[in-house]
Amino acid sequence: MQKIKQLSFIYLLLIVSIYWTMPIFNFGFWGVPAYLLIAILIYILFSNKISFQVQGKNNQKINYSFNIHKGFYILIGSIIFYMTIIPIITSWSLIHNQSYKKLIGKIEIGKNFSDHMEPISIKNVRVVDQELAAILGDKVLGSQPALGSQVNLGEFTIQKVKDELYWVAPLEHSGFFKWNKNKQGTPGYVMVNATNERDVKLVNQINGKNVKIKYQPNAYFQDNLERYIYFNGYMTSGMTDYSFEIDDVGNPYWVVTKYTKKIGFYGSDASSVLVVNATTGAITEYAINNVPEWIDRLQPQKFIEEQLNDWGEYINGYWNFSNEGKLQITEELTLVYGEDNKSYWYTGLTSVGSDESTVGFILVDTRTKKAVWYKQSGATETAAMGSAEGKVQEKGYTATIPTPYNINNIPTYVMTLKDNGGLVKMYAMVSIQDYTIVGVGNSLQETLMAYKNAFNATGNKFSTSTKSNKIKLKTIINRINSDVKNGNSFYYFIVNGSNKTFIGSTQISNDIPISMIGDSIEIIYEEDSEKLIGVSSFKNLMLKN
Repeated sequence: MQKIKQLSFIYLLLIVSIYWTMPIFNFGFWGVPAYLLIAILIYILFSNKISFQVQGKNNQKINYSFNIHKGFYILIGSIIFYMTIIPIITSWSLIHNQSYKKLIGKIEIGKNFSDHMEPISIKNVRVVDQELAAILGDKVLGSQPALGSQVNLGEFTIQKVKDELYWVAPLEHSGFFKWNKNKQGTPGYVMVNATNERDVKLVNQINGKNVKIKYQPNAYFQDNLERYIYFNGYMTSGMTDYSFEIDDVGNPYWVVTKYTKKIGFYGSDASSVLVVNATTGAITEYAINNVPEWIDRLQPQKFIEEQLNDWGEYINGYWNFSNEGKLQITEELTLVYGEDNKSYWYTGLTSVGSDESTVGFILVDTRTKKAVWYKQSGATETAAMGSAEGKVQEKGYTATIPTPYNINNIPTYVMTLKDNGGLVKMYAMVSIQDYTIVGVGNSLQETLMAYKNAFNATGNKFSTSTKSNKIKLKTIINRINSDVKNGNSFYYFIVNGSNKTFIGSTQISNDIPISMIGDSIEIIYEEDSEKLIGVSSFKNLMLKN
């Protein structure tokens, strides 16, 4: 009877532990064997008596008698073997380094950056990062005290919604009692436009129906998102990257990546995607190649980082102690959007031991995992941030993690400059190829002008690998004026036969400040979608050179 009680207690303890910690019942995961080992040790402890025999004032002798059945020795040995020797055999990089290298798949060599990243209008440049989105979201909750006392903002996820870029975060329960009071779910989510910090909204209704986020990470018992999925048929599956996304109508979902381990206990790789309706709990599993178009990210950031680093580590095999040819990513991956609104993980690649320079950058499709490497030397994200901060060092602003863009077919880092309160004060553009080419301004338009002038002032001393649309034009000045921004003089002029405004500075030509209406000029510029175009060359044909 005593043994039955002991076994019942251990069984109950295991059930409760499994309910709360949710170990994966599959090969390559550590949870289940660890629980079995703990259960056996608890049983052994309960099955033996401990006696104390005191001898003298400070002399204490403990007798502990073990009566372990042979089967326990075999079981304990098997578990320890599974947790130590099996991982070494199936996962050790000395044996499996080529498997680690190939996990990312074939990495293609890209030729034209514009093949992936089409030139973008500055009105579509991301100026709100995750930190600022959280600040703006908190202000929305703060404007409604009754709501703010009941919920917290969840983690923001960036995504495309009807071709607009938004940060979206669910409202989550702020504690057990708040959850118990509102088991039907929290009232909606917050959207922050990533290109316009004034566009912030709380969404609590869609087509006249209330939005409720019932299943979420901060809920309890079976309303907890991870536990709900686990006990609905996924106890044997690895799950990661619980991202909150909305479809093009605005319906809220959780997108969860299901993964397997390709190399023993390691080598995690996405295998499929679960889409969980945040209101009803309906679960739909999709194969990687059959996921709805509105879902942006299937490949978890941490998986791609690990796979890229493994590829770079074993690019020349395991026995490479001189680090010849070894590569590593420069920073954490950044989510960027390219042609046809496709999303990519972006990072620079640098040689092992290198600090501020890169040997190129890589784009990985967040849906298919297709990777393209552009072998273009340049600056790391950290170096670009330092260069931007150096332009306004007297102000003490801090640069955000830069986002790469194709600005006039020039690979460019774009970032914001913030004050100590986390608010955006200025903007910066830095050439990926040469971080000494920097433009800063109080608006994106002003920044673009400064950046074009800085780039043109180099005399195109380096060439991009992208297509160029340079146009040479002989025309007449219809109007010209100047303006001073951040201590620099810029000259704006309009010419015959064009509805665009051109801009240049004395860094481009000394002819500009002494030109006037009616003068014949020859300019060279690069055509783009902006109404204000920076010239790379300016010659006044009326002046003798």
